[in-house]
Amino acid sequence: MKKSNKSALLTILLGVSIFMVGCANDETTEHHEHQQESESVQDEHNEHNEHENDHSDEAHESAEGEPATTPTSFNEQVLNGLLIENTKNVTRINEEDPVLASIHVSQTVWPATHEQNQPGTVILAPMGNWQYSLAALTLVHHPNDGPLLFVDEVISDNVLTEINRLQPKGNDKGTQVLVIGEFTNEELNKLADYTVEQINGDNPADFAEKIEQTFFDTIDHVQTTVIIGSSDEKAIGYTVPVGNWIAHMNESLLYVEEDGIPEETIRALEKRNGNAVIYLVGPEEIISKDTEDQLREFGTVTRISGDNPVEQSIAFSSFKDDNNFGWGITEAGHGFVFASTAVPELAIAAAPFAHLGKHAPMLWLDHGNMTDSLYQYLATAKPKFEEDPTEGPYNHGYVMGSFDLISFQTQGMIDEILEIVSAHGNDHAHH
Repeated sequence: MKKSNKSALLTILLGVSIFMVGCANDETTEHHEHQQESESVQDEHNEHNEHENDHSDEAHESAEGEPATTPTSFNEQVLNGLLIENTKNVTRINEEDPVLASIHVSQTVWPATHEQNQPGTVILAPMGNWQYSLAALTLVHHPNDGPLLFVDEVISDNVLTEINRLQPKGNDKGTQVLVIGEFTNEELNKLADYTVEQINGDNPADFAEKIEQTFFDTIDHVQTTVIIGSSDEKAIGYTVPVGNWIAHMNESLLYVEEDGIPEETIRALEKRNGNAVIYLVGPEEIISKDTEDQLREFGTVTRISGDNPVEQSIAFSSFKDDNNFGWGITEAGHGFVFASTAVPELAIAAAPFAHLGKHAPMLWLDHGNMTDSLYQYLATAKPKFEEDPTEGPYNHGYVMGSFDLISFQTQGMIDEILEIVSAHGNDHAHH
């Protein structure tokens, strides 16, 4: 190659190199300036978020420690064109008849579509004898793993249809249907296609002892912890809330009466050999201090009490001790059953919701109405998320009864207080 051509080529190559370096420098400078601009915008965005969160935290903190305010301003048009019975956080069992309600609960808890969600044993309990049906809830959980269906004098076609739908598998003894109380041979013959066991008692205390012994035979040991409730009619609102717990855990329910401790209950407590861990439910107006002192002869006694049925249900739902007894629900991530004090049998029918699904305690609505204390209690367990509502935790409610028993307005209040919100006080934080 000639010398002049080499010089020209070198000149061209040098020019291209200088041009490329210049472009690269310009691109680097532009990228750096763009990055600085983006970081500046991001800083402003972060500062805005921090300011918003600071403001929200202040708003949240200002509300901390203050009781939640029960709603007082309502929409008068809410029922116009209403088509639904369930809301986002509430499932309603829309029945007033405890027999039909118990079937609805059965179908909700045990779809029975395949072997894994078929029950073991179906329990048939008498209407009009809450002491028997309540004590029988001890047998709802494993190994029976089955619903309690109410029977009103006769085993109705609806109940028989439900048993047939469930096709109970039987417990470890093969029992498919457990009959509580007295039934005529004519009624028992309706169950001829199933393996049936019957448990009866001379009185509530006798029946509760027999139910407990049946359970002990099942688990093959004596459970030291036990719940003591009153079987007196005036005590129904104070004793029924334990039903969900005994359907959930191994404790059974024994009865005392206004005038003392029945011999059947004494006999059951003596099986603990002085080591009974007793949980007494109800205030002294329901179970006297004298009865409490007598019970201490069999072990330790802890009283869980409220001034009225609603307060009693709150006390029982929030109680938990070092023995790991009790729901202890004071934070989010739980289910609740709501029943009206007007029809206590509906609360008993709902007990399987404590056995499977949300494992929910029962709370009373005062004749179907929300009280300030209940609303404030639910506020302590209101779900809150940190970053995104999809992270949970969530609460859920089961409402037992028709709109006549528990209004849609009350359901709306329950749905709202169970709804998840931002932990930083800015509602759903733009979600």
